[in-house]
Amino acid sequence: MKRIVLFVLTNLAVVVVLGIVASLLGVNRYLTANGLNLGALLGFAMVMGFGGAIISLLISKPMAKWSAGVRVIEQPQSPDEAWIVSTVQKFADKAGIGMPEVGIFEGEPNAFATGAFKNSALVAVSTGLLQGMTREEVEAVIGHEVAHIANGDMVTMTLIQGVMNTFVVFLSRVIGYAVDSFLRKGDDRDTGPGIGYFVTTIVLDIVLGFLAAIIVAWFSRQREFRADAGSAQLLGRKQPMINALARLGGLHAGELPKSMAAMGIAGGIGQLFSTHPPIEERIAALQNG
Repeated sequence: MKRIVLFVLTNLAVVVVLGIVASLLGVNRYLTANGLNLGALLGFAMVMGFGGAIISLLISKPMAKWSAGVRVIEQPQSPDEAWIVSTVQKFADKAGIGMPEVGIFEGEPNAFATGAFKNSALVAVSTGLLQGMTREEVEAVIGHEVAHIANGDMVTMTLIQGVMNTFVVFLSRVIGYAVDSFLRKGDDRDTGPGIGYFVTTIVLDIVLGFLAAIIVAWFSRQREFRADAGSAQLLGRKQPMINALARLGGLHAGELPKSMAAMGIAGGIGQLFSTHPPIEERIAALQNG
């Protein structure tokens, strides 16, 4: 509940800050003079920026089950399934969160945690992970995912994504109006924004969207270091997580659906857009931490 309140307060704070900055810089007077209502634009940016992010968060668990083909373990059907459930229960109790749903999905080695609330999350591991790692290593991976939940990482990433979206929507439209106003000096403004506004807005939505994705990916990488350390804390020692990462580095990690890539134990493309740090950096951080 505390993080949901934080989510709402952050949402409002972003809009207030944008409004204050616009007023101090005189942007509001400029926009009003050119037919754009600053309050309406801020409201639009808030709804568009945070609306999609929070909806994505709220439906994250059912979407993850569907897109990854997760089979939730209602009643363990084997000793391995019983061990997985008991391991998640042990770590959840130690982390002080409610028991997550536990699931298995077919695929190469990977695992993920998702869900809007700490006490009703989902932890899922792949069949490839169970077959390719020792029990101690799998236990470390499960600890990593439980640490994500305990750290509130799903809400945190949604907050960051929402803030970035809000700035992208607001800035692209303000700049679009400025460009359009420059191109249409002396024209009749009663007909509404011209082609300059629409072209500029579309281009900036794309360009600023890429910049926002880089910032979000950077935060995601820091989150992975914290979850690795959280796993070591839950297990009481670092070596199992180090071994699990080393093993993962020698395996072909399975790809999760794009909407879930940031929630996996491994994933991401490119240095700037990668949601996960290189395995070597994660091992070094654990060894030196």
